[in-house]
Amino acid sequence: IFLGLSKAGVLTGEMVKTMAARPLILALANPVPEIMPEEAKAARPDAIIATGRSDYPNQVNNVLCFPYIFRGALDVGATTINQEMQLACVRALAELACEPHSQEETAAYSDQPINFGPEYLIPKPFEPRLLLTLPLAVAKAAMDSGVATRPIEDFAAYHTQLSQRVYRSGLIMRPVFSRAKADPKRVIYAQAEEERMLWAVQGIIDEGLARPILIGRRWRIEQRIAELGLRIRPEQDFEIIDPQHNPYYEECWQEYHRLRGRYGVDPNKARVRVNTRATIIGALLLRLGYGDALLCGLIGGYPDHVEYVLDIIGLREGVKTPAAMNMLISAQGPLFFCDTDINADPTAEEIADIALLAAEEVSRFVPPKIALLSHSSFGSHKSPSARKMAEAIKLIRQRAPDLEVDGEMRGDAALSEELRNRVFLHSPLRGAANLLIMPSADAANISHNLLKEITHSVSVGPIMLGLAKPAHILTRSASARRIINMTAIAVVDAMTAS
Repeated sequence: IFLGLSKAGVLTGEMVKTMAARPLILALANPVPEIMPEEAKAARPDAIIATGRSDYPNQVNNVLCFPYIFRGALDVGATTINQEMQLACVRALAELACEPHSQEETAAYSDQPINFGPEYLIPKPFEPRLLLTLPLAVAKAAMDSGVATRPIEDFAAYHTQLSQRVYRSGLIMRPVFSRAKADPKRVIYAQAEEERMLWAVQGIIDEGLARPILIGRRWRIEQRIAELGLRIRPEQDFEIIDPQHNPYYEECWQEYHRLRGRYGVDPNKARVRVNTRATIIGALLLRLGYGDALLCGLIGGYPDHVEYVLDIIGLREGVKTPAAMNMLISAQGPLFFCDTDINADPTAEEIADIALLAAEEVSRFVPPKIALLSHSSFGSHKSPSARKMAEAIKLIRQRAPDLEVDGEMRGDAALSEELRNRVFLHSPLRGAANLLIMPSADAANISHNLLKEITHSVSVGPIMLGLAKPAHILTRSASARRIINMTAIAVVDAMTAS
């Protein structure tokens, strides 16, 4: 075993060659370890290596222990943090590494090993179960060792409290941010002269989420940056595509005319639109490969942006129905609403398409638990809307029999298993649904916005589903924080697409 907490270069490949079989190398100096993993592996392919860096497997980070030791100690009023509590935390951490990984961890780290082995010795820093497991072990150890002044009487209730803290702390988005930071992509921002967009770009640069490409007049963007006192620098921190001096203008308008020439867009109209409409410019740059993802929509009508994006980017192979989904993050966890913006009155077949697209996206955050909503619960009403949702559930089960989904049902039944069981005892849906599929855009949009204002929940979205390339259309009310959140989602979309 080598344990290093010193400086770069202390351990050499020649030294590693002299170690016993399957040497354990803990090279924990930061930012450069005592030996780089590549050098250690070249000398000894059987070496098991941990570093303090997030860009290599087995990151040893105090964020895995200290927050949870403090949480458990505070919750039982511990008079000290003793060795028993520290060992309990370490043992719980080791046991968690050997357990089956969570869906959240799978979604966040799908490109990395997440089964116990040489490249997965300890859980990832953004594993939500850390907060559900470690404080509980620490609290028990404090009680057993006699240093707890407020012993916990009901550990099941304590576990529930910890579960709620997971979602209040924003851990739903943190794994997405972690993945985005690992491989920042080129994100195109239309309507980039807007103050909210520039504030967001400052945050995006600070967090290392993406390589921004801003569409807007250069002089206006630079003027706004100076007025706002931002630190971002054109051509160093981000690229500007000025519509009046677009280096890709000829290629863009010709491509736009080729795509829409048979729909009334003659060469002159193509030139004008590619010179004046930021979303069209952004969508064309994305289509032509000059960016990896697109965010647009801060100015103008949402339907116009949808039309431009669908006309230029189109749908993913095999997809017939695009959709928009919004997420609310509350103390109870994430709740997804679909379709909030695109399909006004979808058919049963379109509802099934939307539900499957939404389930695919939701699985990046949490395991989807889907309810198809109506004013009817399990056949209690025979209205056209209720029959449509009942037919949709049949189609979904034919196409995805393993999906946890049920309907049609009322909204309260979707969120309460107790209420659901009063109506129907044999539902495959367990617990509260987290993905609500609505019969119309009216229902989805109204319920999402009402609940957002009543609960003061964090809103993420709209998340576009089914497009051939990563593009998301923001609403005019989007804050800088929402733009940053959507940037992280767009970058992860681009990583998946590539």
